Amino acid sequence: MKKGIRYFLLSAMLLIAGNLTVSAQNAADKVLGVYDVTAPGSSENSHVRIFKAKDGTYAGRVIWLKEPNFEDGTPKRDIKNPDPAKRDTPGDQILLMKGFSYNAEKNEWSGGTIYNPVNGKTYKCYMKFESDTKLKVRGYIGVPALGESMYWFKIK
Repeated sequence: MKKGIRYFLLSAMLLIAGNLTVSAQNAADKVLGVYDVTAPGSSENSHVRIFKAKDGTYAGRVIWLKEPNFEDGTPKRDIKNPDPAKRDTPGDQILLMKGFSYNAEKNEWSGGTIYNPVNGKTYKCYMKFESDTKLKVRGYIGVPALGESMYWFKIK
């Protein structure tokens, strides 16, 4: 009888632990999807897909630009990238963010960086949902207080 109770308790604990792991993973993966993004102080509109990278962190890539060409009609490229080898990357293929991990205690994704193709600079960044579809994305230098927030809207 005691063995049966021990087996039952052990099974119940393993089941609960497994459910907590699945629940935490589901919360972490909530960020996956496509977002409508408008650059602060600009009418530049794009779509960014956040995906899970091979190393298990979260990253984001531009997949669509409302205005895919410069004023002269040439396709937009990542011309401000500090890496000359990446300056020919099409605007709708730029890797915008990388290296994010989910922090369950804060319910946010942090530890990553965000790249600004307008000036070619990369900033520390964190992301946090303010509603089911409104994602606050804050890029900063040093500490979050020295930064700027954007709001991305999940569309897929």
